[in-house]
Amino acid sequence: MTTSRTDGPEWVRDALWWHVYPLGFVGAEQRSGPGQPVRHRLGHLAGWLDHAVRLGASGLALGPVFASTTHGYDTVDHLRIDPRLGDDGDFDALVAGCRERGLRLLLDGVFNHVGREYPAFRAVLEQGPAAPTAPWFRLRWPGGPDAWRRGTEPDHDDFEGHSQLVALDHASPAIVDHVTEVMCHWLDRGADGWRLDAAYAVPTAFWARVADRVRARHPGAYLMGEVIHGDYARLVADGHLDAVTQYELWKAIWSSLNDANFFELDAALGRHAGHLAHFTPYTFVGNHDVTRIASRLRDERHLAHALVVLLTTGGTPAVYAGDEHAFRGIKEDRAGGDDAVRPPFPAGPEELSELGLPTYRLHQELIGLRRRHRWLHTARTATLHLANEQLVYEAVAGDGRLVVALSLSDRPVELPSARAGEVLAGAADVLAPGTDGARVRLAAHGWAVLAG
Repeated sequence: MTTSRTDGPEWVRDALWWHVYPLGFVGAEQRSGPGQPVRHRLGHLAGWLDHAVRLGASGLALGPVFASTTHGYDTVDHLRIDPRLGDDGDFDALVAGCRERGLRLLLDGVFNHVGREYPAFRAVLEQGPAAPTAPWFRLRWPGGPDAWRRGTEPDHDDFEGHSQLVALDHASPAIVDHVTEVMCHWLDRGADGWRLDAAYAVPTAFWARVADRVRARHPGAYLMGEVIHGDYARLVADGHLDAVTQYELWKAIWSSLNDANFFELDAALGRHAGHLAHFTPYTFVGNHDVTRIASRLRDERHLAHALVVLLTTGGTPAVYAGDEHAFRGIKEDRAGGDDAVRPPFPAGPEELSELGLPTYRLHQELIGLRRRHRWLHTARTATLHLANEQLVYEAVAGDGRLVVALSLSDRPVELPSARAGEVLAGAADVLAPGTDGARVRLAAHGWAVLAG
């Protein structure tokens, strides 16, 4: 594959997101509907912006904030704030609060599908094939369009078998126009970029057409797609995107720690380095769709190891709100199965349990280290030592170099770590520092980040 390097806007080089699922964060009702009163709850989120700054984040990545029926991904109006969260004034106040603190704002765009109550789809149900918005959807009429009678509902493509999520027809010029205008509307209002939900389910040609038109009006916008599997670099290149989500690395981090199998992580880091030749992935160890990292790991001592990998490898990292305090929560495959990982938050961080403070301080320490070594954004790793329970790698970009040593062993270990210098984070004894023969001594289940 030959694709050119995609660097994205310059400001993304320093981006580190604090990711929030708004409807859960503010404790909104599970369902909304016609006549839903406006509840001005976005101010509750705005009250946590100083927490994001103290953590070390440079941006707020928001889950869905647009009018929907339930979880935010069944949109009914792309141009209206969900009344369970507030209104345009509340959104403007949140944008202003971000700007005052130097925080960028990333919005969640659900453009693969809409909810059944979306007006364009309701028009189809009421008017049949003659509805002006019928070309917006991939429809199949029983007996053909000429056989339609009022009350007859067409079959329609949906999102992964969820009939309540009606798939859009991305070959329709009207959908290209609509999505472009929606994205530009909120960029005009102060957003800095978009997470494109279920980007993997949408033809890359559609994203390319939309992205080109959006960037013509907002050249500094960051466009990142949600992608689970596949050829990440090809999706970025063909879709004219800046990045996609790095689920492969997410899985390898927790899986290798649980199985004491650093060979899995080593393989994933090799593939990750290949991606970095073409674009900078959006990296994470937790989000609103997966079990909390503190619950996923079988040994809580390895939470630090997961965070070290996230913050010492190339990428644009995100911390899911609550993970910085070691929140627990297990995602279940059932109705309401996301609730445990999308909880309401108290009025302010001072109301959180003190039990989470060590994890919070660790986040601050490692985020601070990353911000002092901004070249880590595009750093690639190379393995210096590999065993089931130990991994030593170097992260390198330009003249920058760090050495990372990790151990899952129940006993102290001594590991080769060529030219490692002083300990910048974690704990280790360095023997023959700064030489090719340097070695690092770690305690049981220890870790360290060292100058290179």
